[in-house]
Amino acid sequence: MATKSGEGFSSTFGAIMAAAGSAVGLGNIWRFPYICGKYGGGAFLLVYICFVFFIGMALMMSEFVIGRRTGEDPMKAYPKLRPNKPAWRFVGLAGLLTCFLILAIYLVISGWTLNYFWESLTGTLAGISDDGFGKHFSEFASSAGRPVVFVVLFLVFTAFVIIGGVEKGIERVSKLLMPILVVLLLVLCVRSLTLDGASEGLAYLFHPDFSKLTGEGILAALGQALFSLSVGMGVMIVYGSYLPVDDNIMKTSVWITVCDFAIAILAGIAIFPAVFACGQDPTGGPGLVYQVLPVVFNSLGTVGRVFSVVFFLLLSLAALTSAISLLEALTQWLSSEKIGRTMSAIVMSVAVVVLAVVASFSFGDGIMSGLKVGNLQLFDLLDKLTGTILPPICALMTIIFFGWFMKKDDIIDELSNHGTVKIGYFKVFYYFLVRFVAPAALLVVLISGLIN
Repeated sequence: MATKSGEGFSSTFGAIMAAAGSAVGLGNIWRFPYICGKYGGGAFLLVYICFVFFIGMALMMSEFVIGRRTGEDPMKAYPKLRPNKPAWRFVGLAGLLTCFLILAIYLVISGWTLNYFWESLTGTLAGISDDGFGKHFSEFASSAGRPVVFVVLFLVFTAFVIIGGVEKGIERVSKLLMPILVVLLLVLCVRSLTLDGASEGLAYLFHPDFSKLTGEGILAALGQALFSLSVGMGVMIVYGSYLPVDDNIMKTSVWITVCDFAIAILAGIAIFPAVFACGQDPTGGPGLVYQVLPVVFNSLGTVGRVFSVVFFLLLSLAALTSAISLLEALTQWLSSEKIGRTMSAIVMSVAVVVLAVVASFSFGDGIMSGLKVGNLQLFDLLDKLTGTILPPICALMTIIFFGWFMKKDDIIDELSNHGTVKIGYFKVFYYFLVRFVAPAALLVVLISGLIN
């Protein structure tokens, strides 16, 4: 089923590339490596694998089913499935609000990335001393001019794709960018693994250290799984509404999840061996990409400059594919209110860039650094909300609706493509998973994380 606008993906491959593009983003390449190292390497990885393949993938399938069954945006999909319970639309509203806040913080970080790609390309980063990158990043990110320019520039790229439509915009760009992204990442991995001392980086990434795996780390693993797969915010409901009627939702979800997980692992392989080989601190946290890696690249000489350009180009492309899906979810909702796609994309772009600029100004020593909620600056608050709190809450509400309030016959009908795909015992396992295992896991981890 297509949306009311009649738009949809032209093929299963296009759908996988677009949805994988949504899943594969800054969460995989910028966020996953440093939180994996922070919370015990292989220990965190084991927990993350469980969340990705049992909670994240189940949620993805659920959102795909809801989207294709209704052909609607999240605000209309829930009440359409339960017309006697219109209050369910607030679950869709919560998802779209989460999507809006994530896009705002995403734009800030994407702007940083685009700036670093430009500085790598022009040789600016090559002229900075090793101990000067921390100051360089702090001064840039806290300034009032350049970050905003790159945020706006990045958003213009994103909106241009959205205005092009689903098939000619999102699908076409995703089919081009995703293979390029994978090739670039593989090139970085090969180069990183050939450096002396690379084995220490692999050990840091994969050796399980359970002493570092705290309750906060488990919540971070869940948040990372949801964030990186773009579930719990309505994006996959939107993309589900674009799926071809003969698409096998189970296979599509598996392919997307495997791609997402593989790229996260490859990102760690590309980053940590190089960091250890060059004697840098792997616990650099969010600043790892902007303060530690440039030192690594500079230490590799001319080859390092090429390495730097390729890495920040990779990161920019990954950011773009995810930002496209976030803006599309918001645009589809607004355009369903009798506003054209172009105007909807423009309105949502303007609204989200205002919040992104304010968040950018609140970062570090920015001109609005005093803008705080409690002891958190606005940027840090948004990062906390969108990274570990809102996605699990939205995911919990979605899975409760799907497992307990959506008709089982409708679920089986969509998963089996109206009876043409045999799902056998999978339906029993899946239904048990979405009714009991996923909600319980989400609830326990969420409560534990909030208490901590």
